[in-house]
Amino acid sequence: MIVHLIDGTYELFRYFLSPAAAFDRSAPAELRAVRGVVGSILGMLEGGATHLGVATDHVIESFRNALWPDYKTGEGMDPLLYGQFQPLEAALSALGVAVWPMVEFEADDALAAAAAMAAADTRVEQVVVCTPDKDLAQCVRGDRVVQLDRRTRELRNESAVRQKFGVPPASIPDWLALVGDSADGYPGLPGWGARSAATLLARYRHLEHIPKPASEWDVSVRGSMRLATTLAEQRERAMLFRELATLRADAPIGTDVDALRWTGPRAEFATWAKRLGTSALHERASTLAVARAAALY
Repeated sequence: MIVHLIDGTYELFRYFLSPAAAFDRSAPAELRAVRGVVGSILGMLEGGATHLGVATDHVIESFRNALWPDYKTGEGMDPLLYGQFQPLEAALSALGVAVWPMVEFEADDALAAAAAMAAADTRVEQVVVCTPDKDLAQCVRGDRVVQLDRRTRELRNESAVRQKFGVPPASIPDWLALVGDSADGYPGLPGWGARSAATLLARYRHLEHIPKPASEWDVSVRGSMRLATTLAEQRERAMLFRELATLRADAPIGTDVDALRWTGPRAEFATWAKRLGTSALHERASTLAVARAAALY
């Protein structure tokens, strides 16, 4: 089996910002992005997906905000978008999809935990983590756990992660600690860029393994003396940023692979389909469920 894990928060943003959604008047404005995501997930099921789960940020803040005050929050978010997070969770649950609404942790943590859980099951052939977020690249393992950008259809296995970032998946948190992540609200270290970070980490893998004096580096990096000084002076901050970037595979998702198998919509999905402005969603889901049940016999 192939397990698909979807970043529901990203999908909601994607459909909310979609130009096509702005002109769609068949769904109420306060549920327009929800309809887009639900229709997209149903499309995945119609396309052959059998086991899937969706992670969402039930609230934007997480334990990381206590570690770094400038970490991302919901401040400034369009209320029309923010108001669709919980309806999305309810609509997907009604569709019969496993949903992980995160409160203390983030959706990315749930995806990391679900990827580790699924990869540990010998029945699973491949785990596809559906998100373009670069921090999820740390979860990639060979061809067994891969990352998919559903918008561009770019699929990244471990080789592709190395090619894109210059480091293996296990070094992604260290790389982010040095270069920063503006989407999550931490800046990285002054002077460090993607190339210099990749060069050092491709050789030393983790921050603590980088020699303190640049004279001991056995790779050539432009501005090495300045970068070494910055890292030495801000090592504690770099380690903090790495902690922010490290996804928590112990996030509480409380499920196993069998619970990810889609067996059809719940009774309340008919009501949700009407709320989303199209009864066709319910008809499609019901037809698919009947077809799959018939295929088992």
